[in-house]
Amino acid sequence: MSRQLTIFLATLGSAALLGGAFVFQAFGYPPCAMCIWQRWPHGVAIAIGLIALMLPGRALPALGALAAATTAAIGVFHTGVERGWWEGPSSCTGAGPGLGSLSGGDLLATDGPRLVMCDVVSWEMLGLSMASWNALFSALLVLLWIAALRRS
Repeated sequence: MSRQLTIFLATLGSAALLGGAFVFQAFGYPPCAMCIWQRWPHGVAIAIGLIALMLPGRALPALGALAAATTAAIGVFHTGVERGWWEGPSSCTGAGPGLGSLSGGDLLATDGPRLVMCDVVSWEMLGLSMASWNALFSALLVLLWIAALRRS
């Protein structure tokens, strides 16, 4: 496989994962904070891929691999938070501070923004959450970027 095709496939992969996240959101699965964190490196990888298709060299495929590895790592961390293997950020998990200062009315209110918890699996397939699938497919994208790097 040529460098250009490998870069194209890696870029397309990030676009597909990012697009899939927005489709899930459109179907009523609002993202938590960590889900949003996983989206940014895909956007960066897409931009890098588009530039790398026009410019030669090894730096851009290396940066693409780094972006894909970043979202894979966030996905692994998010999976661990969902499964209770380790604690996540207090801002989006059940361990968050401030619940004692809320009244019953505050807790039952339906107006205002909805907080989506990072430590709750909202959807899964074959025992893997969206964060797990992102981690798995993003790791495969790292391999594509490395293949492009080796062909540079």
